[in-house]
Amino acid sequence: MKISLNWLSDYIETGLSAEKIADILSDLGFPCEGIEHLDGDIVIDVEITSNRGDCLGLLGIARELSAATGKEVKMPAVELNESAKDVAEFAGVEIAEPDLCGRYTARIIEGVKVGPSPDWLKKRLETLGMRSVNNVVDATNYAMIETSQPPHAFDYAKIADGKIVVRKAVAGERLVSIDGSQCELDTDMLIIADAKGPVAVAGVMGGADTEVSEATATILLEDACFEPVSVRTTSRKLGLPSEAAFRFERTVNIEAIDWASKRTAQLITQAAGGKVAKGVVDIYPKKTVQKEVTLRLLRLNKLLGIEIPSEEVLRILSALSFQPRHKDNLITCTVPSWRNDIYREVDLIEEAARVYGYNKIPTERQIRIEVAPVDTRQRLAESIGTYLNGCGFYETINVTFIDNDIAGFFTEGDVKGHLAVKDVSRKSANILRQTLLGSLLGVLKTNLNAKNTPCRIFEIADTFVPAGKGGGGLPIEKTKLSLVCDGNFRSLRGVVEGLIKSIDRDARIVFTPEELLWAQTGAQIAVNGKVVGTAGIVSGKVKEKLDLKEITPAAAELDFEQLLTLQNGDIKVKPIPRFPAIARDLSIVVDETVCWSDIVDAIKKKASGELEDIRFVGIYRGKGIPAGKKSVTLSLRFRDRDGTLTHEAVDRFEADIVKSLAKSVSAELRTV
Repeated sequence: MKISLNWLSDYIETGLSAEKIADILSDLGFPCEGIEHLDGDIVIDVEITSNRGDCLGLLGIARELSAATGKEVKMPAVELNESAKDVAEFAGVEIAEPDLCGRYTARIIEGVKVGPSPDWLKKRLETLGMRSVNNVVDATNYAMIETSQPPHAFDYAKIADGKIVVRKAVAGERLVSIDGSQCELDTDMLIIADAKGPVAVAGVMGGADTEVSEATATILLEDACFEPVSVRTTSRKLGLPSEAAFRFERTVNIEAIDWASKRTAQLITQAAGGKVAKGVVDIYPKKTVQKEVTLRLLRLNKLLGIEIPSEEVLRILSALSFQPRHKDNLITCTVPSWRNDIYREVDLIEEAARVYGYNKIPTERQIRIEVAPVDTRQRLAESIGTYLNGCGFYETINVTFIDNDIAGFFTEGDVKGHLAVKDVSRKSANILRQTLLGSLLGVLKTNLNAKNTPCRIFEIADTFVPAGKGGGGLPIEKTKLSLVCDGNFRSLRGVVEGLIKSIDRDARIVFTPEELLWAQTGAQIAVNGKVVGTAGIVSGKVKEKLDLKEITPAAAELDFEQLLTLQNGDIKVKPIPRFPAIARDLSIVVDETVCWSDIVDAIKKKASGELEDIRFVGIYRGKGIPAGKKSVTLSLRFRDRDGTLTHEAVDRFEADIVKSLAKSVSAELRTV
């Protein structure tokens, strides 16, 4: 924004040079981009951040300088030369979209004479690079530069029935703007209309049909507040930037609109003559309530790392019009209506710091960084990642949201029970995940499309489950570890068991058959008697939805918090066995319904102490195996810690195990 020092001096007398003023503004958060010396004036170009729409006017800049220098701000004295006629005789206003137009005011000025602007008005605008149009338009531009509130002047005679309606456009409506642009309006755009149709694009630009011209005798003056996102979206869709839109996009002071309207009317009558009708049409559907924000002095000093005296903090906040009230360690502030960017404690701390001066924060030649030790969660996450990388798994990071269709495949109940954000924020995939599996299978599909196989992936992330049916309270947030691979379930089970063993070497891991919504064959995973997760082979419905035709993925999901409880203390070391082991392979024929866990239990019933390990080798179905049966091959390893085993002894151990298998699971030895 360009600042004329001659013009600025109408509101504050600092007695400082342009360079010093530029330095002060830079320290306050408005960096100087250049200083230009013109004929009898100096213009400072400063950058205004998007949250400080109040400083897109000279009065806002004056308030900032006042806080930094202690000089008083001189507000313009506003006096209107009003006629006996009431404004209600001329104009009416209706706001059909109160969410997009928070306030709209209309004033009527009769008897204006449109023509060239007086020299003082023209010179000030031209100094800031603005072209002079006529005395009425220049007066509105002057008011905008002064107050940061963009007004607009309509030719009242061209407003049908004198009625203003703030509404959304109807499909097919068109408008020719003041700059000659052909505007094709759509139903999302907010417009200003009369009884016949659109007369302006709200907050962006007026229409050519109602533009002030030399024939204009009566003016309808608009001052309003429009929703920033609506203005920004419309301006970009139409490719129609304007000084007004630039300010509305950054929020205007809704409480000062009536005052700004009076000030604009005063400037118009000074430049173009005429009288203002008595009163104002002021439609304000949802009046705002001033916010109160508290500041803890101890928090301020701790966050900044320096101690600012409480008297200085109070002085700064008072100078910025926050009306601070101090009690003990707490300062309560009433946020002025032009500061829409202040809503939390840290915002007030920033205000105090920038006016106090960041240059007063001491610097040292050396920076000391204290390294915090890795906590338990981080250590476990790193350990899991390292182990899974060794198994060929790659970590993925996904967004926390999924589509409705995917969510329905992985969770019980209606998808409407999920936590979600409004579709205004996310048009699709707006449901918070209750499981990570849907996202991981989507990543698997992407890799398969790219011919990136084999594909093994995992993710450690939070899931969100609603706290209860009523929907009240915060969601239950749990960290989960999920794995997906394009290999078989046996491989995935081995990875899961190995991972758990890497955390707790003595863990007792049991896979129990379980009906899972997303799996054609599923299992519940228990460790030391506690359920820690589930695993399974992805069902046909899920495969069809994700178009996974060529593979049958296996997936598992574990509760990260449960894994945390498994971590061992001291590492126990066992000596290397002194005596050799003897391995025996068995192939048994059992019913299809017999599970591996049933076979293991049967073996352990009659196993001697010399049985060291039981390993699954494979399953065979085919020639020589009756229907409804399967052949399971397993390997048994025997070892005696005190001496070398004989084959005769192992034969006896094996015979006992075969008998137990025959009795418990009706197993028969398979012979070739």
